[in-house]
Amino acid sequence: MGDTYSLQTLLALAAGLLATGAFAGVLAGLLGVGGGIVIVPVLFWLFDLLQVPDAVAMHLAVGTSLSTIIPTSISSARAHYRRGSIDTGLLRAWAPAIFIGALAGGILARYLSSDFLKLFFGTVALAVAVNMALPKKLVLADSLPHGPVARGALPAAIGGFSALMGIGGGTLSVPILTAFSTPVHRAVGTAAAFGLVIAIPAVAGFIWAGWGEPARPPFSLGYVNLPASALLFSASVLTAPYGSSLAHSLNPLRLKQVFALFLLITALRMLWSVLG
Repeated sequence: MGDTYSLQTLLALAAGLLATGAFAGVLAGLLGVGGGIVIVPVLFWLFDLLQVPDAVAMHLAVGTSLSTIIPTSISSARAHYRRGSIDTGLLRAWAPAIFIGALAGGILARYLSSDFLKLFFGTVALAVAVNMALPKKLVLADSLPHGPVARGALPAAIGGFSALMGIGGGTLSVPILTAFSTPVHRAVGTAAAFGLVIAIPAVAGFIWAGWGEPARPPFSLGYVNLPASALLFSASVLTAPYGSSLAHSLNPLRLKQVFALFLLITALRMLWSVLG
């Protein structure tokens, strides 16, 4: 990459990554999404700009995004925990299935095309955005489902789908938890903790999936680009606590609107990159 662009251009890209990381950190604390909903499209655009082959650009965007979620989720979850907005019982109950699902998603990435990942990201994000933007809150039940199937299949799906999208889990778990009558602030806080459970095994899977791939840019570990990851999380980890504070100053309706807006924009942009 260094042979293709001037030092000034690379410095501008680095500044853009720092700004993206800072914004993603705020979003992680605000919405419990780990920032991936912003980072994945930005990284995909960046890798395209640097002429990374399309066959691996989306894989790199997803894998690198997941790597930034680890420190960001720790920072965000700690802030939410201090405010008492993490359901620790649910975290303990769902963590094993989420972990397994995320690991499976990371490994599966080796066998999926870049266009499939883009379509998957855009379609799921669009569906969640529409659901969150509905004026009437979707309520399926007064409490979360019980039983081994409901408590195993549901969190495993959250982990697997989140790994394939490069997100921390809030994109899926927040609307699911609120649909089962979990207060939105508690759903966001718990989702921030889910992010760590998702990111660690998913990153391992993406490193394995991309091991030895010749089309990767320099300084990549599997499908994780180390310089981009370092720049993003160095900023996001500092701003995530601010997002947590902001979340508790907004009313639930406004929080849903903010969440839906970002999902809608990024989903449409990702779908357009494939279908446009």
